[in-house]
Amino acid sequence: MNRLLQRLEKGIVLGAEGYLFELERRGYVKAGPFVPEAVLDHPEAVRQLHREFLRAGAEVVVAFTYYAHRSKVGKIERLADLEELNRAAVRLAAEVAAEGDALVAGNLSNTWEYDPQRPEESRLRVRPMFEEQVRWAAEEGVDFFIAETFSHVGEALAALEAVKEAGYPALITFIPTGEQSADGHPWAEACRILEANGADVVGLNCGRGPATMQGLLADIRRSVGCYVAAQPVPYRTTERLPTFQTLKDPSGACAFPLNLDPFLHTRDEMAAFAVRAARMGINYIGICCGGAPHHVRSMAEALGRTVPASRYSPDLDLHPFVRHSPYCSEEGAEQG
Repeated sequence: MNRLLQRLEKGIVLGAEGYLFELERRGYVKAGPFVPEAVLDHPEAVRQLHREFLRAGAEVVVAFTYYAHRSKVGKIERLADLEELNRAAVRLAAEVAAEGDALVAGNLSNTWEYDPQRPEESRLRVRPMFEEQVRWAAEEGVDFFIAETFSHVGEALAALEAVKEAGYPALITFIPTGEQSADGHPWAEACRILEANGADVVGLNCGRGPATMQGLLADIRRSVGCYVAAQPVPYRTTERLPTFQTLKDPSGACAFPLNLDPFLHTRDEMAAFAVRAARMGINYIGICCGGAPHHVRSMAEALGRTVPASRYSPDLDLHPFVRHSPYCSEEGAEQG
């Protein structure tokens, strides 16, 4: 159960998420509910994406159970499939993880059921959802749990309690859509609260791109003594539009979640983020919604690693146009 902590003691662990967005782009997830029905309906697609991230350098295969809780699954009228969805997701993750000696992570997410005005009532509502997901995943076999995209410290604590009571390491992250949590805690303080309650890894994921997440990460790194995780979305967020939910398309309409393509970071930009995060002392570095295997491979290689997919890393000297065209030279780029 301490395999995650053993690896973190040795150095950075590279993660990769964003399964919902990537499988939606491939036609296996419905945008809107974003429930991971593909685990049951198209397991081969989930297996293949796990394998692609593994080959790209991900050291953790995350069970595709984000939003596979009672609240979300009930909204698409598949509660009868809830337990099998969770169990099958762990089995798929474990099958692929064994191909590359990767860790298997159980996965919990925010429920959209937590009300900070009624914290105890909310806790009693969401805690059983976390407990059953933890139980199913533990019985199928995981190394640790990732619980993520929490806006409320109270809900994050409920997930943390469920994981720790089951005896597993816990990586708990917030989605920093504002400057503080929805129940009034600045993000560094929120992470300190998680650390004080037994979280092994704390940090941020989703919501913000690298440019608008890294300042918050620096504050968190200075504020806690435990391991810190960072998994931004690969989109060009700005000080004026700090989250990918606030980005606008050319007509001024909301680009989230279907029309974010023009804002997507390149693989080189995500590689540069991985290097900056490592220099900041971030221990668990990854990518969230919008991320794809080519991003992960470039991040792994930027951290000095050679991964299975490195066999096919670019060698543009072998491409006639790139090699000979003036448009691809430094001088041509300046003239352009």
